[in-house]
Amino acid sequence: MLLRHAIGVALRDARLRRGMTLRQLADASKVSLPYLSEIERGRKEASSEILATVSRVLGLPLSALLVETGRRLGNAEAPVLDLTARRRERTHELPASGAAASTARRDTQLLAA
Repeated sequence: MLLRHAIGVALRDARLRRGMTLRQLADASKVSLPYLSEIERGRKEASSEILATVSRVLGLPLSALLVETGRRLGNAEAPVLDLTARRRERTHELPASGAAASTARRDTQLLAA
């Protein structure tokens, strides 16, 4: 499941729990009806400002919306990334010397942190 889909489902559920129509939410949040519809259907990525505004209108803390989104993502079957393998791959690609090597070592250290 994509993040935008999980956000859309969480927003739609919150709106329906409050008995609001999409039009009512769009009017109250000053977000266009078509755009809000696209967000709920997971077709558009909502900015943090839009999410904060819509959450406020729904009487829902943004953090609660994000927790619900995370719960939905956690329940979806998704492959687990092996970041250690990616780090190992990147260290083999490092240049041997010079400024590029220094930058690559720094980037690798940031990835490892």
